[in-house]
Amino acid sequence: MGMKSFRLRRMEQYVLEKETVSMEELCREFGISMNTARLDVAQLVNKGSIKKVYGGVTSNRQNSLVPFEERKMKNNDRKRSICRAAAKLVEDGDIIYIDSGTTAMYLVDFLENRKNITILTHNLNAIMRALPYPDLQIICLPGTLERKTNSFVSAETGRVLERYNIQKAFLAAAGVTANGDVTNSSPLEFEVKRAALENSVHVYLLVDSSKYGRSSLLTYANITDMEKVIVDEEADKAFVELCAQNNVELQVVKVEME
Repeated sequence: MGMKSFRLRRMEQYVLEKETVSMEELCREFGISMNTARLDVAQLVNKGSIKKVYGGVTSNRQNSLVPFEERKMKNNDRKRSICRAAAKLVEDGDIIYIDSGTTAMYLVDFLENRKNITILTHNLNAIMRALPYPDLQIICLPGTLERKTNSFVSAETGRVLERYNIQKAFLAAAGVTANGDVTNSSPLEFEVKRAALENSVHVYLLVDSSKYGRSSLLTYANITDMEKVIVDEEADKAFVELCAQNNVELQVVKVEME
């Protein structure tokens, strides 16, 4: 990693931790001129992780997890429409991973007619939703219940997931930045998502349109790591162009009101 790349990474983390920083403080902290600071900030703003404010910069991430039940109520029809489309990718006999979060959990609702499906998940709501369907075998990943995400997580969760041969992983995100970084808010969830990403034949990102342009604490992937991204019809034009520029298949789904 070059000196500039290293400085940009440190500067980004500094702003994310401090939340709001003046341009003068950046110059002092990193021993750079105001002109260099402006150029560095421009790159980070373009990345989407920070934004300019009067006299300085501020974090563009969600600082903490919103409680699960509150997140579940937001954009509910978008999330269900995304999962209805994603379910068409699941075939009889598949071994799939369903991520934590309020988007991926709805996938189970559209698998009722599939046969011999094995679901690996630490998503409590996905587990509960699968109970009525005898052809959906559930392997629950180990961990302690994290109530803000309604998922079981521990230092071992990702390592256990690495043992399995996953055919299709359905991943979620807290945000997708302007340069395609896929982010989440929890260090423990980060390890699980990375394990799913690295141990799956096919990887799909399920994300509602409100997530574009947001950055959270950790980057666990880039959209270029995804075989397909599924988003609702309100997706920002810039997001559509980003996927096209990176040759990532994007499926835009019509939102069905329920």
